[in-house]
Parts: sequence; C-alpha cells; structure tokens
Amino acid sequence: MKRVVLSSILVPTLLGVASAAWAQADVPHSRDVKKTNLLDHSNSNLIEPAAAKAVLTDNIPARVWKIHKPGDFAFLSQVEGGLNAQRTCVVTARVMLLPLTGTLNVPMWRPLPKMTATAYDAQVNSSTDQCKALAKDKLKEATLAISSGIVKL
Repeated sequence: MKRVVLSSILVPTLLGVASAAWAQADVPHSRDVKKTNLLDHSNSNLIEPAAAKAVLTDNIPARVWKIHKPGDFAFLSQVEGGLNAQRTCVVTARVMLLPLTGTLNVPMWRPLPKMTATAYDAQVNSSTDQCKALAKDKLKEATLAISSGIVKL
C-alpha cells in the first residue's frame, strides 16, 4: 500500500519537474532575441547566401540597428552578374534598407526602399574565383555606403 501511495505521488512530481525543465529549454532568452534582420537574393554562383549575410553582418555596425530596429526594418542584398564569353567578370551589388509591415513583418517594396546603395565593376580576363572575390568586395562596398549614410563610420 505504501508503494502505491509513494509511486502515485512520486511519478507525477517527477513528470512535472521533467516537463518544466523541457519547457524552460524552449523559452528564448534575452541574448537570443533577433538583433539583425538580413535577407539575400543573390546569384548563388557568385556568392553563397551565408557569405552574403556574413558580409552584411560584418559591415553593418550595431548603431545602425539602434536607429532602425530589426522588427521594423530589414537589409536586403542582391549580387548579380558573372562571366561572359570573353572572360570578363561583370558584377552589380545592391543593398537596400526596407521597412517591414507591422503585422506580418515582410518587406514592403512600395513605397520605395528607405535607402539604397549600388556598387558595380567589371574585371577583364578573370577566373571564377576572382569573380567571386569581386562580388564579395562590391557587396562590402555597397554595405559600407548604406551604413555610412545612416551613422558615421
């Protein structure tokens, strides 16, 4: 009888503790709050999405996110171009600061973006790796241009 009573008290208590611990693991902490909002629509042959977001993260200072909150704005990057038949690498990189809708948090294209910066270049007799490096450099240049328009670098 004592075992039945003890197990009927102990089992629900242990289950309650285990479920509380499991639920606590899923709760986001203040350090996990989204501090940036980056989107990428680049040609993956020139720059990988993770690399493009890394360039944006490295070149957008935290002060920008204090002015333009991640819940209200997003940075969108686009890198387009490639090699033509004469082995000339042509690259265009564009970075835009877009407002987000209040309810769905999706970028609004209309009205026009809050800020836009574009950098472009062409390099003759280049390889695929040189073209990728040029794309990364142009994305960095466009990101710095838009960041310097918001805060002093």
